[in-house]
Amino acid sequence: MIGIDIVQIERIEQLIEKYGQKGLERFLLPQEMEVAKKPQTVAGFWAAKEAVAKALKTGIGKELGFHDIFIYKTEKGAPEFKLLNGKEQMFRIQQTALSISHDAGVAVAVAVIIRC
Repeated sequence: MIGIDIVQIERIEQLIEKYGQKGLERFLLPQEMEVAKKPQTVAGFWAAKEAVAKALKTGIGKELGFHDIFIYKTEKGAPEFKLLNGKEQMFRIQQTALSISHDAGVAVAVAVIIRC
C-alpha cells in the first residue's frame, strides 16, 4: 500500500510561531524533536506521518495517532519509520519504505507498506 502527503513549509513555520514547542509536541515524539530542528524537516516529518496513515487507509485519528508513528533517520540519513504502541502488530506490518523531500516551499513524503 502506498500513501503520499504534501505540506507547505510555511504552514509549519506558522504553527511553530503561533504554538512553539507545544505545537510540535502535538505531533512529534521527543526523539523526533531532537532531529527535526528546521521547519522543512518538521514539515517532512508531518508529511511522512500523514503518508503512513494514508498508506494504512486510516488517516490520523482514533485508530492511528501521530504519536503511534516514529520517524527517524538511519546512519546514512535516510528516513524510516516504525509503528509504536502495538500498531505494527495490529496492522500486520511486514516491510516499509519511506521517502521525504522538500523544495520550493513544500515538503512531500511517500510511504510504502507491505502487510502480512
